[in-house]
Amino acid sequence: MLTQNSSFFDAAKKVLVGGVNSPVRSFSSVEGDPVFVKKGNGSRFIGENGQSYIDYVLSWGPLIFGHAHPEILSFIQSTIADGTSFGAPTVLETRLANLVIEFFPSIEKIRFVNSGTEAAMSAIRLARGYTGKPYIVKFEGCYHGHVSSLLVSAGSGALTHGQPDSLGVLKEEVSHTLLAEYNNGEQVEDLFRRYGDKIAGIIVEPVAGNMGVVLPKDGFLETLRSLTTRYGACLIFDEVMTGFRAGIQGAQHVYGIKPDITILGKVIGGGLPCGAYGASKEIMACVSPEGGVYQAGTLSGNPVTMAAGIATLEKLKNETHIFESIEEKTKLLLNGLRKVIEKTNLPFKTHSVGTMFSLFFTDRAIENLSDVKKAQSIDFKKFYRRVLEKGVYLAPSPFESGFMSAAHSVADIEQTIDAIYYGVSDF
Repeated sequence: MLTQNSSFFDAAKKVLVGGVNSPVRSFSSVEGDPVFVKKGNGSRFIGENGQSYIDYVLSWGPLIFGHAHPEILSFIQSTIADGTSFGAPTVLETRLANLVIEFFPSIEKIRFVNSGTEAAMSAIRLARGYTGKPYIVKFEGCYHGHVSSLLVSAGSGALTHGQPDSLGVLKEEVSHTLLAEYNNGEQVEDLFRRYGDKIAGIIVEPVAGNMGVVLPKDGFLETLRSLTTRYGACLIFDEVMTGFRAGIQGAQHVYGIKPDITILGKVIGGGLPCGAYGASKEIMACVSPEGGVYQAGTLSGNPVTMAAGIATLEKLKNETHIFESIEEKTKLLLNGLRKVIEKTNLPFKTHSVGTMFSLFFTDRAIENLSDVKKAQSIDFKKFYRRVLEKGVYLAPSPFESGFMSAAHSVADIEQTIDAIYYGVSDF
């Protein structure tokens, strides 16, 4: 099987950069060859090597009902039969917009785009256009796509202007990005004392998911809301990952914080490429063609994507017990992991919110990116390969979240617990 994966990867590397179309897929963090997927069904997919894997990546979150759900596929197929793209309005866009707005009361109007990156870029432009101010505050460890102005890392101090975190990103592009430590409200307050009259907004994952699941400390999100209100800035919640995952109405409902602008993606596309940003009618009136903030996209609101999103959200809306069931499965998995890992005497912590989860091998509190980087007391590469050997597919990085689906069974969870115990038993 390993030989087969190597041959697939070697062939891919001849024509694709690094053999992949997104860096984390390369398995560079776990020093192995990536699993090439042939097909998926329910909680599992079959690799080109013929092995079956229980999947907790789920296309990085969108597949809340698992792979190839028949109801979702059926609506996609019937929509495709009428055409795949028009570059013109369809009623499907309005239908999905109404569904999203029903779940997210903070959104009165919405604009569909094609990715979370595009949504984040557009939301930042909107915040600047609405407020007339230049600066954006972001947090270390929160990822908002490959938007140039957000690809920043800290300088010599924890509180700093961002420095480019990628070749090809100019210093000028990040010169109006201010960086703070996640969960550090005092740093954000200091930034507003220094730049408050020039800050257009704060962009934040309300629950960080791109450094593993890191929960907001009590009062942190409230501080962000208070500061943005006081200084006339926009609070932007990036709920690409947490939307319909942290809670069926997103993290903003879980924590009782109303953002000014919400970014969505993943689940709203039902597994197809989709992103969106939405806000009040007043703020969204700034977007072209109503206002002067320009943003466009030939494939935005693609009918096939809209169909996948409608089928997914209507199922979540009409079968309200499903989300609660997935939450319970998430708890069942983590409870089982706690019991078996405790037998090894390894330090560990489990974090979860809704249907998202992470496992950290540490005994210290995890509140920010610095904590996450210090968290792995085991060889993650070795752990990962041992778990994969047992047919359980986790994210190939210690800095990513896991996801549960409605398709996962108790038997899947029991197999997963056994696999992870096997993964840690050699340390």
